[in-house]
Amino acid sequence: MSTTLHSFMDIFETEFEAGEEIVELQKIAIPLIQRDYAQGRMDGDVNRVRSRFLSALYDAITIKPITLDFVYGDIDVNGVMTPLDGQQRLTTLFLLHWYAAKKENVAKEECEFLVKFSYETRYSARYFCAELVKFCPSFSEKISAEIINQAWFPLDWKKDPTISSMLVMIDAINDKFKDIEDIWSKLKNGAITFYFLPIKDMGLTDELYIKMNSRGKPLTLFEHFKAELEREIRALDEKIGNKNADRIVAKIDKSWTDLLWRYRNSGSSDAADDNIIDDEFLRYFKFICDIICYRSGKSPQGYSNDVFELLHLYFSCNDEVNSPKNIATLEAFFDCWCNIDGFSNPTKFLESFMGNEHTKGKIIVNKGKIDIFEDCIHNYSDKSGRVRQFPLNRIVLLYAITVYLQHQQYVLYDDFVRRIRIVNNLVQNSEDEVSDRLDRNRIPAILQAVDSIILKGEIDDSLDNNFNVNQIQEEKEKIAFLIDNPSKSDILFALEDHPMLKGQISIVGLENLNYYDRFVSLFKCSWDKIDCAMITFGNYGQQERNNWRYQFASKSIQLAWDELFHMSANKGFENTKKILIALLSSNESFDNCILDSIISNYIAECENNSIYPWTYYYVKYSVFRPGSYGKLSNNDIVSKPYLFSIMQTKSQWSQNTYIPYLKEADDLHLSRDSMGQRLDYPDKYITCDNAAYLIFEKESRNLIEKIEILQNNERIDTEDRIIKLKRYLETINE
Repeated sequence: MSTTLHSFMDIFETEFEAGEEIVELQKIAIPLIQRDYAQGRMDGDVNRVRSRFLSALYDAITIKPITLDFVYGDIDVNGVMTPLDGQQRLTTLFLLHWYAAKKENVAKEECEFLVKFSYETRYSARYFCAELVKFCPSFSEKISAEIINQAWFPLDWKKDPTISSMLVMIDAINDKFKDIEDIWSKLKNGAITFYFLPIKDMGLTDELYIKMNSRGKPLTLFEHFKAELEREIRALDEKIGNKNADRIVAKIDKSWTDLLWRYRNSGSSDAADDNIIDDEFLRYFKFICDIICYRSGKSPQGYSNDVFELLHLYFSCNDEVNSPKNIATLEAFFDCWCNIDGFSNPTKFLESFMGNEHTKGKIIVNKGKIDIFEDCIHNYSDKSGRVRQFPLNRIVLLYAITVYLQHQQYVLYDDFVRRIRIVNNLVQNSEDEVSDRLDRNRIPAILQAVDSIILKGEIDDSLDNNFNVNQIQEEKEKIAFLIDNPSKSDILFALEDHPMLKGQISIVGLENLNYYDRFVSLFKCSWDKIDCAMITFGNYGQQERNNWRYQFASKSIQLAWDELFHMSANKGFENTKKILIALLSSNESFDNCILDSIISNYIAECENNSIYPWTYYYVKYSVFRPGSYGKLSNNDIVSKPYLFSIMQTKSQWSQNTYIPYLKEADDLHLSRDSMGQRLDYPDKYITCDNAAYLIFEKESRNLIEKIEILQNNERIDTEDRIIKLKRYLETINE
């Protein structure tokens, strides 16, 4: 066998060995077993492949000649070549030569070789090729439409997948080359060539076709991608004298495939895809490209998600400065998972320090799979790339793990386990900061912060705009604390892992680690009872930045507790902490009975002393406790502490908002139209003031009566205003 370089023109003038004879190529015939021509199919992947292939041919005509991949085939004694591999490229070259010949009015005898290309797959495709060679379009309208309108084109030919694909490709070629001159002469002078390898004496049976190239299926996106990646790296090698291509291609085919092979089944519901790792490779490739982008100080949101465009953006042979570094990154990010010290595979490594509940020596992963590598290669992006199913917080965590894996020889495993806990705490408590918005991209600085933590065990104070500043400060304090108190690490980490804290312990404090058991027992109790018990020690609520909305607890949604227990821009965190610690100090352990006792004692004390602060109503009447999100509204809590509304949403008033005194007294007549701000009756309505109920005549809206609430000198109720309103309502309803 001998490999020779040819153009589509000169191959028909070449002599080949056919058995013991020497024959000139007379015909290229696509055999019946071959699949249909596919490069003109209309779907996303094929559109991408077609566009890139035509761009490569365009560059060959206008800039620099190109040599395509190998074409394999058998040549019989009659000079007929039967392609085994290369059908798609040969068909596109046939159409490009036909287009150039017709567009430039090439003499018939010069382009007569075009009749020697034919499809034997079915009658319609064979005759279409023959008629196409004879036809000359006017180029005044869409070429495919003009062909379809010809008398020799039966309408049912449009259903032939090969013909319909050829028509699409002809229009695509015209769109690409319509403004280019002298295409024919460039083709004639070898602008596009390919290697042809005759395969002799192999017996081109149907079985061989299927075995060699799976001709029942179109070439995959990954196959095209891998070939293009190899071309770029090989071209770069030639430019700068490296030898990367052979090594990386070998790793793709061997060690990297072995790495991904164990994940091949669970990423697809299609059983036919069980034995390929194409999608897994390309998803992890996208992750690596995004990391490269972030490390350069940019956001992937400014770029395409198409793997071919990413390939040329980061691995182009034309970028001799950045591409070598990016190739090294690609190699390192794959290699690091292939040989993990002390572990047979990534899953066992990840399970050694990650879990779903508190375990000594492990961090908690509350959302997503423990095998974060598997999660990435199966969910990094949807097919279109528009939906991020692998969120930014997991990108940061996975990045931290790969940094360690790439530096195993320098970072001890035990040090890594401590350091990944710091990263995890920062990630969990930096939801707003872990952002790559184009106008606020923190990820580059966050990745630098991760490098410092994982490689040095240090938090880099020189970095601006990375993780949450409160959490950074807490982590620094914990690092210093454990240097002086190494024996306290277990209890500290257990407190961090409590589901109410999720890494941020400031609400308890390093100085109160001895209250850990009390805290655990407390939050096994009813959240509603904890809420009431806390407020008996004082107003623990926090004022939000808008100054009219306040955060309290919730009996059903943890988000409200998260807002209270995690330091933010809200005012009053230290006061919340003081009250929580006061509650914890009151008993060595807690259950619902103990909390009921605290609550009932508080109510009894208020009633016995005829002192009714607004917190009394909060504890005694359930309607006073904020809705699911724990939001209470008050525009002037200092001078009007009693005048507040209970919200049922996170941020805005709704028809379900209400003043609790009115709802408790007469829920049936509470006006939803006024967002719960009054009681409506046929001829009057009632509203609230801080120390009075106001009764208005409905039609005129004139104030007709004012019911004063008795208060002491400190403006605290000395009578239960709920009971007083109910008594008044009894008089008007008699």
